[in-house]
Amino acid sequence: MALYVLYEHAAGYGLFSVKEFEEIGMLLPQVEASILDLSRFNAIVKLVGFHPFKTAVAALNNVNAISEGLVPDDLSGFLDTTLPKSSKKKQVTLGVSDAKLGAAIAEALEVQCSHIGAVPEILRGIRFHFAGMVKGFTDQSAAVAQLGLGHSYSRCKVKFNVHRSDNMIIQSIALLDQLDKDVNTFSMRIREWYSYHFPELVKIVPDNYMFAKVAHFIKDRKSLTDDRLEELEELMMDSEKAKAVLDAGKMSMGMDISVVDLINIEMFAKRVIKLSDYRQQLANYLHSKMNSVAPNLQALIGDQVGARLISKAGSLTNLAKFPASTVQILGAEKALFRALKTKSNTPKYGLLFNSSFIGRANAKNKGRISRFLANKCTIASRIDCFAETPSTVFGEALKGQVEERLKFYEQGETPRKNLDVMKEAIQLASKQAETGGKKKKRKAEETNGNGEAALNGSAKKKKKKAAAALDDTNGGDAEESMQVDTSAVLDDSVNVTNGEKKKKKKNKNRQSAVEA
Repeated sequence: MALYVLYEHAAGYGLFSVKEFEEIGMLLPQVEASILDLSRFNAIVKLVGFHPFKTAVAALNNVNAISEGLVPDDLSGFLDTTLPKSSKKKQVTLGVSDAKLGAAIAEALEVQCSHIGAVPEILRGIRFHFAGMVKGFTDQSAAVAQLGLGHSYSRCKVKFNVHRSDNMIIQSIALLDQLDKDVNTFSMRIREWYSYHFPELVKIVPDNYMFAKVAHFIKDRKSLTDDRLEELEELMMDSEKAKAVLDAGKMSMGMDISVVDLINIEMFAKRVIKLSDYRQQLANYLHSKMNSVAPNLQALIGDQVGARLISKAGSLTNLAKFPASTVQILGAEKALFRALKTKSNTPKYGLLFNSSFIGRANAKNKGRISRFLANKCTIASRIDCFAETPSTVFGEALKGQVEERLKFYEQGETPRKNLDVMKEAIQLASKQAETGGKKKKRKAEETNGNGEAALNGSAKKKKKKAAAALDDTNGGDAEESMQVDTSAVLDDSVNVTNGEKKKKKKNKNRQSAVEA
């Protein structure tokens, strides 16, 4: 059996023949020891052929195809011309580094491929001595080719990433969770800090965000007088609470506080208010991204729960690949493995516990609703992932099914069948697609009409300007030249210039005759 090894480099493809393959397989430790020595390694492995890439674009296309487990045209042509064919007497085996590439080559070229045994060690030696085994190739040129191809490949992967919108959702929901924790911690800190000065405010204003705004407005409680009551009412949007804060400020049991301490409390309260406002902006941003990426999942379980499912799965495509049983316990992996280890009851829900449906269900029906909701989440995520025109029709229909199932568990009302619900949703989605297409056509026609009107208007303006300019050159008045034909003016001006040229020629001829 003859062994040939394929090595993919940034500069091209190399095919190497291996001598005494059976002995090498038996003496693998000796092969490992001889890899660092080029003379000993050349006695075993020799270069059969080298196919360089013509351009950097060709190298990028080839590496993209190989990374996806496909056989590019350059590689298939190189192997057809360089690799010898197998016969009954001599079987040829091609060693490759990737199992997917080996399967693709075996299917396309009908060549037996291998990626185990001594092949990885031989490839390691080829990688180490590649610059010295190819004529006209140096370590510096190999490094330059690898660096250029590595940059272009990474840039292409980042630029054409399918999950780039999913990445925005993953980062925004992670930041939103972190902001929730930080805002709660800072709000408790401002409550405790300002309560030394005004302890009665905590009971009157229980909301954290409003407490920070009121503390930033009041500052020193002694400065809170009846004149500032209207401003406090506008801030709190409650006249009774504002009056209670004013009365409590007059009779407070809090300690006096210095100006420096009040300045620090005011600055900290301002930071908490800004952080809360940014948290609201981030929630709106997440809503818009979910509406564009996963509208049906958003309509079914909301922005934050849907974004957490996408974040836990890694992308919307991965979530669409998960079965309903995996989606049901997504986020409860520790509890699942602990239950399997201790042979106790497995968890009924993970991230889906934050959904309002499970909170509304009875204790005995929570597991049923979570299983049913996970089933609908898988359907919604698959529709969002593979649908060409995104819409919320299917998400709203699936949400209605979950509502009907809740009523069935509580009141016994029989829900509709899934087939009937999906048929109605498909019809409604097709109607919306038709209306959307008509609206686009109307907009395109309106824009084209406006463009033509603008062009006609500009052409008319240009004609008027040209006529006015020609009238000025002829010396006519502005009022009389409004009705002058532009073609006639042009003809007259041409005739005048021709007459002047003829007069000049006649004068020259007369002068020449007199001199003669």
